[in-house]
Amino acid sequence: MPLATESAALDLPEFTFGRVFSTWTLDPALFVVAVWATGAYLYAVYLLRRRGDRWPVGRTIAFVGGGMGTFFFATHSGLGVYDSTLLSVHMVQHMVLSMIVPLFLALGAPVTLALRTLPPAPRSWLLALLHSGLAKVLGFPPLAFGLFVLTPWALYFSPWYDASVSSEYVHAMTHIHMVAVGALFFWPLMGVDPLPGRVEFPFRMLLVFLTLPFHAFLGLTVMNQVTLIGEDHYLGLREGPMGEWLPEALADQHLAGGILWGSGDLVAIVFLAVLFSQWVRQSLREGEREDRRLDRLEAQQRRAEADNGGPDGGAAPGGVR
Repeated sequence: MPLATESAALDLPEFTFGRVFSTWTLDPALFVVAVWATGAYLYAVYLLRRRGDRWPVGRTIAFVGGGMGTFFFATHSGLGVYDSTLLSVHMVQHMVLSMIVPLFLALGAPVTLALRTLPPAPRSWLLALLHSGLAKVLGFPPLAFGLFVLTPWALYFSPWYDASVSSEYVHAMTHIHMVAVGALFFWPLMGVDPLPGRVEFPFRMLLVFLTLPFHAFLGLTVMNQVTLIGEDHYLGLREGPMGEWLPEALADQHLAGGILWGSGDLVAIVFLAVLFSQWVRQSLREGEREDRRLDRLEAQQRRAEADNGGPDGGAAPGGVR
């Protein structure tokens, strides 16, 4: 599999679906983040099992495969190679980093894993952070929602995007920012880790539902935009060797808007389904707990009646004690 480098990025071959899987790049900073996070998680799981505790395999698969694996794929595969060449490819990468990666990271429950495996001092520091005012502010659901829906507007309609395609550092930090903002929004909604900002299921579903019109409106805005996003960058690419195969810049931008609209709504609907299934399972567990509580009360009442000589407290026939 060829490895794209910065020097070769000015003359990439024509983009095809197959190149998403056959062409790879290496971003040192993002590579270190992916390897470090994956290694720390797996080491924590190893520590738990070494002392005889269990950790759900599904959570490990979610964090390592669905979360960090998808993060690595989105930033180092063909999506990472062509994300500065085609806005439509960038938009696919954007949706993966801002919605899919945070969802799987949350399902992996890394905070719970850390609390179970960290030594006493670091564990107390983590607990202090979770109960700090900063965590409560960042975990405040309306604030997290606002950051989640306003970040793409700021990215595409400010100098931020131009900076991200002209600076490797800004480019990498933008990827991390997407994941971080998605995590602030999705992590408390999943309710797996003990984070501030967790709310009841109806409000969780409402917050996710409210993202639908924002994604649709932003996608339609990008589709109908006559001014190019990253105009100097994308027009400059079409003056070079890649101009022979690159689609017309405005047409690619319209495609990117459609991807943003459709994929944002699709992921949000899937997440709504996940939340609804969690809600149903929680209701069933609460119903089972209530049944057990009532059974215990009934058993206690029967024992009390038996101790008193019968259901009427031991009264003799005819009502005479």
